[in-house]
This record gives sequence, C-alpha cells and structure tokens, in this order.
Amino acid sequence: MRKPLVAGNAKMNLTRPGLLAVLDALKRDIGLNPPECEVVYCPPFVWLAEAAAALSGSRIDLGAQNMHWEASGAFTGEISSGLLREAGCRYVILGHSERRTLFGETDAGVRRKAEAALSA
Repeated sequence: MRKPLVAGNAKMNLTRPGLLAVLDALKRDIGLNPPECEVVYCPPFVWLAEAAAALSGSRIDLGAQNMHWEASGAFTGEISSGLLREAGCRYVILGHSERRTLFGETDAGVRRKAEAALSA
C-alpha cells in the first residue's frame, strides 16, 4: 500500500528568501520527525532550481504547479514534463480547482496532462 502524500503549494507567492526560509523550516521539522507520509513542495516555476538545490538530500520531494501535455513546441508560458524532470521534479499538481475555474481547464485537458505526466 502506498504511503499518504502531503504536498505544499506556494502558488504565486514567496520571494527567494521566503522560499529558502520555508524550505529550511520544513527540512528542520521533518528531519526531527520522520514523516509517515511522502512530503512534496511545489514552488513557483521560477524557483524550481533553487528549491531543488535546497531540498537535495532531504526527505522532501520537489513538485511543480502545472504542466502542458505536449513534450515540446511553441507553447509560450507552458512547461513540459521533460523540463520538469530535468529541473528535479518528481511530482506535478494537475487539475487544480483554480486552473479549472480561472483558466477554463476541462476534464479532457487534465486527462491529457495526466497521461503525459504518467508517461514521463
């Protein structure tokens, strides 16, 4: 049976110092109390490299907040599963309610993203 998963989503918040402070606190707290679940942190895309470096060697995995279903192409502002994996991400949030209500994502679109993520 798979362990429960707990993920933190920074959304469109946190400066670099704020991100590093959050990650330091998470690493300190989780290091003291080994989790009975998988722990994932999903920073804004701009901080993926910083977060990957800060989380290296910790019990916290890196995740992304969204992903496009195509592997590459002319999709300005989007990001592919391959780019996320290269950045160190093992997880991605797909089908978030805000993406659906504010950006009109549909079940069909989320399915395409989920299939691409699982293939990666």
